[in-house]
Amino acid sequence: MNITELVSPRAAAVRQLGVGIIGTGWIGGVRANALADHPQVRELHICDIRADRLQEVAELTSPTSTTLDYKDLLKNPAIDVIFVSTTPESTHYPIARDALLAGKHVLVEKPMASSTAQADELIRIAREGKLKLTIGYSQRFNPRMAFIHKTIREGGIGEVVTCLVSRNVTREIGDKVTGRVKLSPATMEATHDLDYLLWCLQPRKPVKVYSQTAGKLFPKKIGSPDHQWMLVTLDDGTTLSIGAGWILPHGYPNYSHTWIEIIGTEGALTIDDSHKEVSLNTTAHGIRYPMSSMPGEEVEHVFAGAMATETLHFIDACARDRPVIVKPEEARLVMDVCFAADLSDERGEPVLLPRNE
Repeated sequence: MNITELVSPRAAAVRQLGVGIIGTGWIGGVRANALADHPQVRELHICDIRADRLQEVAELTSPTSTTLDYKDLLKNPAIDVIFVSTTPESTHYPIARDALLAGKHVLVEKPMASSTAQADELIRIAREGKLKLTIGYSQRFNPRMAFIHKTIREGGIGEVVTCLVSRNVTREIGDKVTGRVKLSPATMEATHDLDYLLWCLQPRKPVKVYSQTAGKLFPKKIGSPDHQWMLVTLDDGTTLSIGAGWILPHGYPNYSHTWIEIIGTEGALTIDDSHKEVSLNTTAHGIRYPMSSMPGEEVEHVFAGAMATETLHFIDACARDRPVIVKPEEARLVMDVCFAADLSDERGEPVLLPRNE
C-alpha cells in the first residue's frame, strides 16, 4: 500500500495556492498575517500603493514578491486567489472585476461595489468563469454570531419576532472612514449586523426599510452623520432595528462595542459583544480593552479574531473546491438594503424592496 492510499479522499484533494493581497492597510495587513506561512499557501504576493506600508507588511510576512501595481499580481500565473482590501471603497469593484477577468478567485471587502448593477456584473463574471467570489463579512466567523445562527436555525427560541443591534465604534474609525469616502454608517458599519441577521433569518427577505441619521460632531467636520438607525421589515413581519455610529471617544485603537437582543416566540438571545472581559488599566492610558477590534489582532504566537478565520476559510474553500460561507448574492442584498436606508433617510419616508434602481 502506497502513501496515497493511506490518505483520505478529502485530504488528498487539498492543494496549495498562490495568493495575492491588493491593499495592505489595516485589513489587508490582518489578512496577510493570517496567510503568512499557512500550509495551504504556496506563495504570498502583496501589493500596496504606499511603499512604506508595503515594506512594513513585507517584513512581517516574508512574501514571495511585493509590488506597487496590482496588475502585476493579475498577470502572475502562479497566483490563484486575490484578496481586494483596498481603500477608498470605490476601488473594490474595478479591481475585483479585473481579478475575476484574469481568472482569479476573489475575496473583496464590503461594499463589493458602488451599485447593484456593478454587483450583478461581478456575480455574472464569477459564475461564467466558475470562480469563487465572496465578500468580507467577517462577523459570520465570530463565535458569538455563529452561536446566534445555530440557535435560530435550530428553532432554539421559536419563531423570531424582533431583533435589535446597536454597534458603536470609536471616532478614530469614523475619521478613517469619512476621511476617504462618502459612505454612511449603515453601509460601513451596520452592514455587518444586517448581513448576519439576514443570514440567520433566511429564507426571509426584506420588504421595507426606514432609516434616520443623527449628528453633532461629524456633520461639522466633514458632512457625515455620527449615527444611523435602520428599521427593516421582513416579508413575514419580523422587524430588525439596527443602529451604528462612530463617535465613541478615543480609547483602545479601533474599539468596537455591540449589544444584541433577539426575541422569539419561545425564548430570547442576548449577546454582550462589548469586549470588556479583559481590561488593562494604566496610569498612561486609563482603562483600555485589548483584543476589542472587530477583525481581531495578533497576540504573540496566537492570531485571534474573526477575520483570520474568515481569511483561512476562503483559502480552504478554493483549495478544496468547497462552498463559501458568504455568497455574493447575499452581500448584494445587504448592499441594496443599505442603499435603501440612505434613500429613506434622504426622503424621510420608508423605502420598499425590491427597489427599482
